[in-house]
Amino acid sequence: MESQISHNSRLVLGTAQFGMPYGIANKVGQPDFLTVQSIVAEFWESGVREFDTAQAYGESERILGEVLRSLGIARVAKVISKLHPSIDHQDSTALNLALEQTLAHLGLAKLDGLMLHSEDLLDIWETGLMDTLHKFIEEGLVERIGVSVYSPQKASRALRTNGISLVQLPSNLLDRRFENAGVFHEAKSFGKEIYVRSIFLQGLLLMNASELPVSMGFATTVAKRLTNFANETGFSLKQLALGYVRSAYPEQKVLLGCETLEQARENLEIWSKETPRDIVERVRREFQDIPEKILNPSLWV
Repeated sequence: MESQISHNSRLVLGTAQFGMPYGIANKVGQPDFLTVQSIVAEFWESGVREFDTAQAYGESERILGEVLRSLGIARVAKVISKLHPSIDHQDSTALNLALEQTLAHLGLAKLDGLMLHSEDLLDIWETGLMDTLHKFIEEGLVERIGVSVYSPQKASRALRTNGISLVQLPSNLLDRRFENAGVFHEAKSFGKEIYVRSIFLQGLLLMNASELPVSMGFATTVAKRLTNFANETGFSLKQLALGYVRSAYPEQKVLLGCETLEQARENLEIWSKETPRDIVERVRREFQDIPEKILNPSLWV
């Protein structure tokens, strides 16, 4: 049996919430500095060593950098960030300035990972983008290069692309497109690493049907089914959501975000417990062919 510290090393603290209000289930807004500090400290003490941020996450990079320095862990923490999608990625000068800004905000000399924030940028990978990004590695400013994707097709393409070693993608108990397409097995065969995000589907998986905003009425039926399933199995919605990704993706890194210290402690406590295999299999049987409008937050507006 692996130690809990070792098991928690699979977790990556997502920091979108630190820089802006994030998620439809967010009831507290953007946390203040002391709250962020307490969340980061809680995760660090539990064995989590990786942090995910992005230039597009408001003040996230700057706040995370200040917290890491305040806790005295900036030199040993591993941080992955994403270039802002609005940057001209064919302009090497703009990319250099963007990286300098990120490192300055974080107060770091080197990133563990630098990611493209849009899968569409794979289309220009071989027109100079790869060369610019790998120069960052040669200069000792970045350890690894990756891309954040939204479709199994682009995930497969990224895994087959020379020079990309990280792929970040959304997966959860409703969104099993990548799982069903064999993307995780493909990553293993190529020796590349996958980071799973959106495990709560921006909070949708944690909400009862009555809590959904009017604009999300199209998700009411699925929300009711999830609530009924939780009641039948005796698990909370969060236990189902966390337990599924913990068991279904045992070799993947998992991004987990929090707005409060209480959430952080609750999430870590739930993560520490295994979910029975039969529950995982029941999820797979009972939640199939979920409409893309529910799975893709960009379609919620």
